[in-house]
Amino acid sequence: MTMRISYLNLLLFLLVGSIPAKIYASADSIRIKGVALYTPYTKISVPPGESIDYSIDVINKTGSVKNAAISIRGLPKGWGYELKSGGWTINQLSVLPNDKKNFSFKVDVPLKVNKGSYHFIVSANGLYQLPLTVVVSEQGTYQTEFTTDQVNMEGSAEATFTFNATLKNRTAEKQLYALMANTPRGWSVAFKPNGKQATSVEVEPNATANVTVDINPPANIKVGTYRIPVRAANGSTSADLGFEVVIKGSYKMELTTPKGLLSADITAGDTKRIELQVKNTGTIDLTDVQLTANQPVDWNVTFEPQKLTLVKAGETAQVVATVKASKKALPGDYVTKIEARTPETTSAAEFRISVKTPLIWGWVGILIIIGACGGVYFLFRKYGRR
Repeated sequence: MTMRISYLNLLLFLLVGSIPAKIYASADSIRIKGVALYTPYTKISVPPGESIDYSIDVINKTGSVKNAAISIRGLPKGWGYELKSGGWTINQLSVLPNDKKNFSFKVDVPLKVNKGSYHFIVSANGLYQLPLTVVVSEQGTYQTEFTTDQVNMEGSAEATFTFNATLKNRTAEKQLYALMANTPRGWSVAFKPNGKQATSVEVEPNATANVTVDINPPANIKVGTYRIPVRAANGSTSADLGFEVVIKGSYKMELTTPKGLLSADITAGDTKRIELQVKNTGTIDLTDVQLTANQPVDWNVTFEPQKLTLVKAGETAQVVATVKASKKALPGDYVTKIEARTPETTSAAEFRISVKTPLIWGWVGILIIIGACGGVYFLFRKYGRR
């Protein structure tokens, strides 16, 4: 019996004594290796299509040079990566005793990926393993995005409405997009990808292109809100974007005469009344229409009335211009420019005015001719017989 107890005690002693020996051996082994991989960002959340740049240190706490062979294990299928140090692509780093070396580890998350957590390991083979986690924050897509920060603008019918949009290719291939607009009749739309007018644009995978969209409404368009849909498309993918243009109205004016005649005759020193029409051809009422004239030297032009307080949209106001020619004006054609102006719009017309010789000078000429003929006749009668 005593013999059995002794054997049992001996066996128990050997078993208990052997366990700490293994633990210590394992701990001594880690200390002997003395190599670690370190990055502060071990769990990162990103959207699909994002690239993550890790900065990882290889730390050698031993007294000898360590060659760390760097490898990646467990990276999901379709994910890309790159290892670089000192501008070189690497797969092994040599670290001096009690020193550290840094390398960059770039991970490309694909566009077409499920939402969730993904785990993988950066390993210094046989020396250390660094577990990393990437959380994909949303369900991935394989599509195109056409977006803008401002979809609504307002202005007059004469304005150009300029929108800035961004076209993003969220696919894995280079795409050539046709740019098009579905506009009401009379509207014009110009696309300017990257600042140059064009009807198509090429976008690299997971890249963007800035597209300026200039929208011009047709003439005499009614006040209202108009939706202008635009599209970027090719045979495999497309994206739509809608702009909203609010037309407040247009300021337009035409200065003319009742018959459209822009010429007149006048005698030097006399006055001429010219009937004018100020037509509001826009969609907004015109207020405080001022009338001015640019006339020849020593001429004078006045208006009745001098100012039009209100000309409603689509209506016509009558104005009389009184032109007084200079007494010293020589016969010929003279140009007088008359202008109607408001702060919002202006219209001008050039009148060609012909100066005639006064009628009295015609009679004087006739009398001189008659006198000359009479003098000749008198001389002929008096001296003709001699």
